Amino acid sequence: MPAVTVDDVLVLPRLPRLDPATTTIRPVRSLTTAPSGFEGEGFPVRRAFAGVPLTDLDPFIHLDQMGEVDYAPGEPKGTPWHPHRGFETVTYIIDGIFDHQDSNGGGGTITNGDTQWMTAGSGLLHIEAPPEHLVMSGGLFHGLQLWVNLPRANKMDPPRYQDIRGKESGLLTTPDGGALIRVIAGEIAGQTGPGTTFTPITIAHLTVQPGAEVDLPWNPEFNALVYVLGGKGTVGADKRPMHTGQLAVHGAGDALRITADLQQDSHTPALDLYIMGGRPIREPVAHYGPFVMNTRAELVKAFEDYQAGRLGVIPAARVPHAGGEGDQP
Repeated sequence: MPAVTVDDVLVLPRLPRLDPATTTIRPVRSLTTAPSGFEGEGFPVRRAFAGVPLTDLDPFIHLDQMGEVDYAPGEPKGTPWHPHRGFETVTYIIDGIFDHQDSNGGGGTITNGDTQWMTAGSGLLHIEAPPEHLVMSGGLFHGLQLWVNLPRANKMDPPRYQDIRGKESGLLTTPDGGALIRVIAGEIAGQTGPGTTFTPITIAHLTVQPGAEVDLPWNPEFNALVYVLGGKGTVGADKRPMHTGQLAVHGAGDALRITADLQQDSHTPALDLYIMGGRPIREPVAHYGPFVMNTRAELVKAFEDYQAGRLGVIPAARVPHAGGEGDQP
C-alpha cells in the first residue's frame, strides 16, 4: 500500500513510551466484519460500519473501503452526480487515482495518500470518477470514504472543500521504528494532521510491520474505532485477534494497543489500519440516503430542496484539477 512512505522511519518523531502505571489501554467493546457490496456505477466496497450503533460511531456516520481492486482496461467506475447535505465526506486514496468535482466549485485529482475533504453543509452536488486515462489503462484502486457528522449549528453552513496532499500528513513512528503513523486530521503525540474539522476528531493511517506493537496515546474524550485495511493482528487491552475488513469499537481509556501478527499473507506484508476517533456530538440523527440531519422534517426539506434545484446545478464544464501527482497532460 503506497499511500505516504518514507525511506527511513527512524528519522521521524517517535511516540512516547507510555507509563503502564498511569496509562489505561482501551478494551475492545465490539468487533464486527464489514459486508461487501457495490457503490455508484458498480465499484466494490466493504461497509465498515454495518451493524454498529450510531451511538458507538458518533461523530462518524458511514465508512466504505473502496477496493482493493485491480481493474482491467475499461473497468474502472465511479459515482454519477448526486447530492449531499448536513455532513462531510473524507475521501482518502491509498492506491490509484480519483477525480472529484462539485457544484460549489471544488474539485481536483487525488492519488496515493491524498485526501479530499468536502463539507456539504447546506448542500451541493458532486461526482467522483476515475480519470479517463485510468479507465483506458485499468490499474489498482484502493481507498476509503468516511462520513463525518456536522453539529446542528453547522449543518447549514456554506459548503467548502479541502484538497489535502499526502505529503502534508503528520508523520511519526514508534520507539522501535516498527510502525509508520500518518496523521490526516487531529493530533497524535504532538504531530498534527492538515484536515480542518468542525468537531474535534483524529484520523490516522497506520502501517505496522510484522511482530511490531503500537501503544498509541488517544484523547480520553474521544471514541476510538480501529478498522483493518489489510493484514492480521490483535487490538485492545486483551489483544483481540482481527483481520482485513474488521472494525474494533473501543471502550474508555487513554491509549490504544495494536500488534501485528508475525506471519502475514504474501499480498499483505504488513498490518494496515485506519483509526478514527472524535468527541461525540450527542445530537439526534436523521439519516436517509445522501442527507444527514437532526429531524425527519429536515430530511424532507433536504429532498424538496434537491428536487427544486436549490442544492446546486451541474456545471457545464469540468473544474480544473488541483495539481495532484496523478494529473495527466
